[in-house]
Amino acid sequence: MADFDYDVLVIGAGPGGYVAAIRAAQLGLKTACAESRETLGGTCLNVGCIPSKALLHASELYEEAANGALAKLGVKIDKMSLDLDTMQGQRKDAVKGLTGGIEFLFKKNKVDWLKGQATFTGANTVEVAGKKVTAKNIVIATGSSVTPLPGVQVDNAGGRIVDSTGALELDKVPGHLVVVGGGVIGLELGSVWRRVGAKVTVVEFLDQILPGMDGEVRKEANKIFKKQGFEYKLGTKVTGAEVGKKGVTLTVEPAAGGAAEKIEADVVLVSIGRRPNTEGLGLDKIGLELNARGQIETDHDFATKVPGVWAIGDVIPGPMLAHKAEDEGIAVAENIAGLTGIVNHDVIPSVVYTKPEIAGVGLTEEAAKEKGAVKVGKFPMMANSRAKTNHEPDGFVKVIADAETDKVLGVWIIASVAGTMIAQAAQAMEFGASSEDIAYTCHAHPTHSEAIKEAAMAVTGKPIHM
Repeated sequence: MADFDYDVLVIGAGPGGYVAAIRAAQLGLKTACAESRETLGGTCLNVGCIPSKALLHASELYEEAANGALAKLGVKIDKMSLDLDTMQGQRKDAVKGLTGGIEFLFKKNKVDWLKGQATFTGANTVEVAGKKVTAKNIVIATGSSVTPLPGVQVDNAGGRIVDSTGALELDKVPGHLVVVGGGVIGLELGSVWRRVGAKVTVVEFLDQILPGMDGEVRKEANKIFKKQGFEYKLGTKVTGAEVGKKGVTLTVEPAAGGAAEKIEADVVLVSIGRRPNTEGLGLDKIGLELNARGQIETDHDFATKVPGVWAIGDVIPGPMLAHKAEDEGIAVAENIAGLTGIVNHDVIPSVVYTKPEIAGVGLTEEAAKEKGAVKVGKFPMMANSRAKTNHEPDGFVKVIADAETDKVLGVWIIASVAGTMIAQAAQAMEFGASSEDIAYTCHAHPTHSEAIKEAAMAVTGKPIHM
């Protein structure tokens, strides 16, 4: 047997990669992780999930103070102002603390951090920063990056046409922010800047925001965000952008074809999706080709067709979500160690961290109906005592169950704490729960989660509080 430098080498230290490396090391395998970024944690920790939540939370508190919501609760603030530098400072602190935490975990678990980009030179060999490294198993966990929009050149340093990274770093509130793309990232970052004073217009190619989510949820979210001050141009495509001294002139036209019009913006955020990072990996050297969507195909165990090469996270098919990558990171490490690592891709929750939050797991009502007869139970948050007390009446819980077996097929929630509530639904579905199982489980009172119980009761037509 040939001698290798490592049992496992993970390429990429995002949520999938760093978790795979730690788990492999915990299982007694000699492990390294190659990462070219200055800090660990990938997009998620450095320029994605974590910093955006820091700004979302701070801007939410600012808006509550600014629009008089706190005054209604008896919390009077005589004088308040926005200190954007401090708001951005606490974002950077959150990132620093968490990325440093992963570095500590690497040391604790004896994972070697190889600094630099890894490129395959053979099936078990990569080059990192000019040095040859061999490993019995190599896991590709290189994540994804922003999909470019033809004719619209992103320049984060210029601060006029930015992607999600640049939108986190703005040093002043734009007068008018135009968000290209009505998906999760655009709506979250649009929310941040709208709350602190920007006018926000969302340009979306499809006729509705939040593609891929349950239809009723998309409609309701559209209504809620409109009420908050978002403006929409749906069924609209961007055909060009011109950067001037004062801002950007965008050219848009109807997606179905029609007359073009101009939109003047101070800042344009391009957020039309993400694409897998495979460039510079040297996949051709090991005979690994990509599918039509630029992804690496794997089997159920996350093995590619090249022996000893595995792949997880955003570079393989499935939703581009940090928690999906993390679960795959644990599973792939366990499979390499000869254990049984499994990810149930039918039960992966997704969350939009706007206010209210939007979350879903399993099938949409539309997808469920395509597979057979369903029963649907709904319960409005305005009838939930905790939401009412907290002045958070927007949204609902929707439980979709198989009409015959009563097995829960999907749960969709719009509520202030939907992201936390969805965990219960995911766990219930992981155990193959029926709506009756949820309905007859005792929920603490008063909590937002009681709305899940009531929606489950509504599947068979008997909620108590409406």
